[in-house]
Amino acid sequence: MGKNAIVGQSGGPTSVINASLAGVFESCKNRGAEIVYGMLNGVAGLLEERVVDLSTVLKDDLDIELLKRTPSSFLGSCRYKLPDWHEDEAVYKKLFDILEKLDIGYFFYIGGNDSMDTIGKLADYGARTGSDIRFMGVPKTIDNDLMVTDHTPGYGSAAKYIGVVMKEIIRDATVYGTKYVTIVEIMGRNAGWLTAAAALAKGDDCEGVDMICLPEVPFHVDRFIEKVRVMQEKKPSIVIAVSEGVKLEDGRYVCELADDVHAVDAFGHKALTGTARFLANTVARSLDTKTRCIELSTLQRCAGHLTSRTDITEAYQVGGAAAKAAFEGVTGQMVALKRISNNPYQCTTELHPISEVANLEKKVPLSWMNENHTQMTHEFLEYARPLIQAELTPLYIAGLPHHIYMK
Repeated sequence: MGKNAIVGQSGGPTSVINASLAGVFESCKNRGAEIVYGMLNGVAGLLEERVVDLSTVLKDDLDIELLKRTPSSFLGSCRYKLPDWHEDEAVYKKLFDILEKLDIGYFFYIGGNDSMDTIGKLADYGARTGSDIRFMGVPKTIDNDLMVTDHTPGYGSAAKYIGVVMKEIIRDATVYGTKYVTIVEIMGRNAGWLTAAAALAKGDDCEGVDMICLPEVPFHVDRFIEKVRVMQEKKPSIVIAVSEGVKLEDGRYVCELADDVHAVDAFGHKALTGTARFLANTVARSLDTKTRCIELSTLQRCAGHLTSRTDITEAYQVGGAAAKAAFEGVTGQMVALKRISNNPYQCTTELHPISEVANLEKKVPLSWMNENHTQMTHEFLEYARPLIQAELTPLYIAGLPHHIYMK
């Protein structure tokens, strides 16, 4: 066995992904790893042999605490699609040669669906070639769309941010008492977990959003306009939460109805933006009302000042659990969160084969929406509320949160 460990971060960042990095790092060091390397910009950086000995940049307990409180990916990220080994075995030989040079025995990748695909391919190739390196997936995504895990680290903090911001937008949108439609675009390509979190805004001190539109429900522009018209007869100011990935019945994204050009990444994913802008313009033309579109965009995943303590704690735990499993001989698996109860909230970790996760998506159950598919039910709120509880206050210096970053 190699004596060292290596860890990378991949895909879109979250505000707690670095807590998982801290969990992997500390657990590996405590279990006897001589060096824990970090890949700079994931597997793409590893192929260029860009790595760092994490002990040289995380020197003490204060650095670890800062790391937990720092949003985005400390090591940098990538969206590199690893080819199948039989299509380009040279890439695998190069990667495994680099890992051998670094004396790696344990390999950890923190990410979502595409990152788990990478872990699965590396574990399969390692088994095929007789490598004893143990490959483990550490879950991460604000989208909350990974299979087998009750929820995904990163989602709770993004949901908390959305709940807070929607409350504030609702208060602002109602000040004039005139006809106004505010459409808030929330991340979510094919799964509406983040947009569903807008339902958290409703409470004794807030009337909540007037409509929620998820990708799981086919979108009809004309019906949407009619719903807005009917709602404005009862109250002039309407606030709507819409997923960036809402689709028409023919499978096209609503944002494709606009004239914008949408680029495609290495995994074939279209860049989605402009849904709220298109709908706001369409409503304004159809109903003779003022409208506003708001895109929360990357704020949803980098708002470190609004992270959930539950989320940070669980992100750290899945990192540590992945290291524990690898040092006990496990490979080709992902750590998942298993909920034991809602009240009191209790959650533990378990392991699942990567094949149950990679390239699959967990959707919002339609049973968690009302009959009109415009609001979330009590079942969703019971599911989501425990994930946004408590705070881990940033360390403030000169009035601003203090972060750690790779110089």
